[in-house]
Amino acid sequence: MRELRALPKAHLHLHFTGAMRHTTLLELAERDGIRLPDQLVTQWPPELSAADEKGWFRFQRLYDVARSVLRTEADIRRLVLEAAEDDVRDGGGWLEIQVDPSGYAARFGGITAFTDLVLDAVASASTRTGLDMAVIIAANRIRHPLDARTLARLATQYVGRGVVGFGLSNDERRGSTPEFAAAFRIAERAGLRLVPHGGELRGPEHVQTCLDALHAQRLGHGIRSAEDPRVLDRIVSAGVALEVCPVSNVALGVYSDLTSVPLPTLLEAGATVALGADDPLLFGSRLLGQYAAMRAAHDLTDDQLAELARMSVRASCAPDDVRTRLLGRIEDWLQAPGE
Repeated sequence: MRELRALPKAHLHLHFTGAMRHTTLLELAERDGIRLPDQLVTQWPPELSAADEKGWFRFQRLYDVARSVLRTEADIRRLVLEAAEDDVRDGGGWLEIQVDPSGYAARFGGITAFTDLVLDAVASASTRTGLDMAVIIAANRIRHPLDARTLARLATQYVGRGVVGFGLSNDERRGSTPEFAAAFRIAERAGLRLVPHGGELRGPEHVQTCLDALHAQRLGHGIRSAEDPRVLDRIVSAGVALEVCPVSNVALGVYSDLTSVPLPTLLEAGATVALGADDPLLFGSRLLGQYAAMRAAHDLTDDQLAELARMSVRASCAPDDVRTRLLGRIEDWLQAPGE
């Protein structure tokens, strides 16, 4: 068994506030006298469930409280730098961090000013850590679809300047997915990668909706494609990558335990899978933890783990030179003697 930390990886599913270190959350809250709920302090990581809308509301409330501690430009830069440092420590070689600028606009001068700040922070963190990084702008499905169009137009202004994709997040049981199609057409015409969430809190029927209505090229989660062989076959045939986040799947009650996460079903069908951490701040597990959890739960071999890493790189928006370098390093890892 080779050291998983040394396995080069691409990280494709990491939310902005959810990337914050727990210690940073506590420090910033204390600085400004913000009282955090016990679930973010003494009971961390919190016990979560999204089996019903009340459960998701409690999860979203914790997320909103965490976001409220980000009050200065320096806070934003610190979050991005620490997220990059954590990914490098976990063997990451490419990171796509996902953010909804509208959630921060009021405090940071609007969606354009905040996006400029994030991209500058990403460039700085990349220089300091050596980690290649990019940004995905994501709309919030509990807001009006017109807001999503605004964000899609915003994202198109940054094509070639650090924004590589357009997503749709929050509780997929809320709203009507086809109503966001116009926003995704804007992003598609600009050449952005289309990466909506789907197939976690709803089943394979919603995966099909994301493919049909939003032309999804990657799916945030998509894990429940495993429940319908026809949908899974469509995923495989279309080459749609699944950003699987096993620890958060279990934490939110989608699966009872890590052994129930149907990763083997996806791999046996030939699906492209990229493991991601989702929201480490709320789930207590970063990128390395996803690989370690799946190795332990499914007795994955080093060859299988290397292939997961390769798939994460191939499914990424990384430039060709970054992909080539990471794929070569994965081969080096696999050729090195195990423990």
